Order: sequence, then C-alpha cells, then structure tokens
Amino acid sequence: MKITGGRSKGKILASPKGMDIRPTSSKVREAIFNILGQDMTGIRVLDLFAGTGILGIEALSRGAHHAVFIDRSDHAIKIINKNLALCGYHDICKVIRSNITNMSDFKFLSLKKGFDLVFMDPPYRKGIIPPVLAALSGFGTLSDQALVVTESAKKDNLPERVETLLLSDRRTYGETKIDIYKRDLK
Repeated sequence: MKITGGRSKGKILASPKGMDIRPTSSKVREAIFNILGQDMTGIRVLDLFAGTGILGIEALSRGAHHAVFIDRSDHAIKIINKNLALCGYHDICKVIRSNITNMSDFKFLSLKKGFDLVFMDPPYRKGIIPPVLAALSGFGTLSDQALVVTESAKKDNLPERVETLLLSDRRTYGETKIDIYKRDLK
C-alpha cells in the first residue's frame, strides 16, 4: 500500500493481514483527491473507521495541519501508529481507540471543533453512515466549510441530506461508492 500524492508520495505503508480491515484502494484514493484537490494545506482532518489511516495520511501528505484517527480495533490502532511513524507525522496527529457507532463514545468529539475534512469508511452494508453523519452535524464537530467523504458499497442507499450536511457529489468505482457531503447552514 503506497501513498498516492504529496510529499510522502510513493512511501510504502504497513497493511493489514486478513480481512478485518479493508483499506481504500489506490484508485479510489486518487479519485477522492482529484475531486477534493491536491492541496490540503492547513486543514484539520478527522478519519473515522480509520483502519490503516491511509485516507488521513494521504491528506497529511498533501499538507493537512492536523489529523485525528479513530478506530475501535486494537489491530487498526497499531497499524495507524506504525504508518504515522513511517511517515513522520505522529507529532501532528492523535490516534484514538473508540467505537464511534456508540453515540456516548461519539460525544467526546464535541470537544474537538473545526474539522475541515472528515473521512468515513465504516464496514459496508451496516447502516452506520447516516447516524454518524447526524452526530457529526449535531455535535458541532465540523467547521462551516467542512466536507465529509463517505465510502460505502455501491448498493448502499445514502440520504441526500442529513441535518446540516448536503450531498454534493457521488461517484462509483467498481463496487465502491464515494459520497461527498458539504455543510449547508442556510
């Protein structure tokens, strides 16, 4: 698994053994950053269901100022920490072990204001994305210009609006669907 862009482009990262963690493919990662843009200078990133941390690390490689990685798996947390160390990003990141689908665990995010970009790649076909979008919107975690990028199965039906988040782009790559939500504060 290699970083696809930015100052760490080409760096090989640790990848999981087995099927418990499903890293976002390089094709999908490149497509996401072609849509978002390559310059992430100064933004704050939240990577939920982070797995290997590859999406947040891609943003850091492109200039993001700070990133928080959250996953419930001890194995994922070890891989994220290893990958951050390989890239030299540990000092600008926080890695948290938490079950983000448990709303009581989610409330701690209300202390972290102003995320500009959120990646969300939960297990497919579990109905996790809409309630987490609502929590992100409701807890004041997002900056006014925030974008939330979700990865799901092609057949998952996601809403066009969840509270203050409005679907702005939808793309399909094989069996993977990428939805991008933006803040709509009107």
